[in-house]
Amino acid sequence: MTIPTVYAWIKRYKENGIKGLETRPGQGRKPIMDCSDEEAVRKAIEEDRQSVSKAREAWEKASGKKASDITFKRFLGALVQDISE
Repeated sequence: MTIPTVYAWIKRYKENGIKGLETRPGQGRKPIMDCSDEEAVRKAIEEDRQSVSKAREAWEKASGKKASDITFKRFLGALVQDISE
């Protein structure tokens, strides 16, 4: 951790107690892929079921977003999990 981060934590603790150290809504990195990408991902996978990289590239062209193969695979895993529940 950096010194400014620790000082920010101390300040939040002094102002709000232990509740001040909880993660607040809206903080953190926003997801690259969300439910609005589901349709485009399904279409990309249907076009090329054998290659995750090629399906990801097709999705990137369709959506204008960028993601790694790992992020794309995680999103696919979440889709499969949603379907099986």
